[in-house]
Amino acid sequence: MTTPAQIVCLMGPTAAGKTEIAVQLVENFPFEIISVDSAMVYRGMDIGTAKPSADILKQAPHRLIDIRDPTESYSAAAFRADALREIKDIAARGKIPLLVGGTMLYFSVLQKGLSELPPANAELRALLTAEAQAYGWPHLHARLLQVDQTAGDRIHPHDAQRIQRALEVYDLTGKSLTAWQQAGVTPLTDYDIINIAVTPFDRAVLHARIEQRFATMLQAGFLNEVRGLFARGDLNLDMPSIRSVGYRQAWEHLLGNYTHAEMQARGVIATRQLAKRQMTWLRSWPNAIEFFDSLAFKNYAKIDEFLKSRLNSI
Repeated sequence: MTTPAQIVCLMGPTAAGKTEIAVQLVENFPFEIISVDSAMVYRGMDIGTAKPSADILKQAPHRLIDIRDPTESYSAAAFRADALREIKDIAARGKIPLLVGGTMLYFSVLQKGLSELPPANAELRALLTAEAQAYGWPHLHARLLQVDQTAGDRIHPHDAQRIQRALEVYDLTGKSLTAWQQAGVTPLTDYDIINIAVTPFDRAVLHARIEQRFATMLQAGFLNEVRGLFARGDLNLDMPSIRSVGYRQAWEHLLGNYTHAEMQARGVIATRQLAKRQMTWLRSWPNAIEFFDSLAFKNYAKIDEFLKSRLNSI
């Protein structure tokens, strides 16, 4: 029996230091990076997504970034298809795919598979949006808990995009999103998957890093980046790209709804909430996962040692 090709999934919350670790790994292992980030797919959204710089991308190229215009949507199903194509290409050339990012839904769909969900329905989405505008997304989240508690427990009460989709699926079919996802999925069994999670084990340290990173992004011209998107005239807050953490708060500031200080504070809070959701995903991960304190002394050496013990071709 032939040994299956291996892939490494490097996960972690925002601001955990994933990119720095991934670049080090590329220097020491035959890895090629595939980005697992639902915001980095968008062109022109660089500073606010902490997209790797041109120098880093030259040193360690990342696949699946800058592949969509911000007017376009990008689904978990599209990511899975794109990622499987890139994984196959990398493995065929004798390299090891290193999937790096914080979009836990994408990691989950890649590894566990995705059922054939009903397509989007514009009329129903408009009705759900109108209901949310009248009563708020927590109101719709409460309704979701009644028809699909599993999805409701997983989805944040203000995650408009996922609440809308879960209710849309139920209202269209009478069958919950969870039931659809559990039926007919095809898990990824062609590869030996090594899951690694990196995060500061001290939550206060992670929160401080988030606050500092948001301030650094502002100093680097984040608001000017968003102004450029705002000036296009074809983007709005209903689009997944502009709903990304940080971009939404900056957009509200440009609309005059937040002061600069409010925008910054809300951006930090939203990023912390994102990190909390990411950690919830990681702690409930169904498959074996190895955790490393991304800021601990000699942390990289420990990751290096672990990978050398697990990779077949090293």
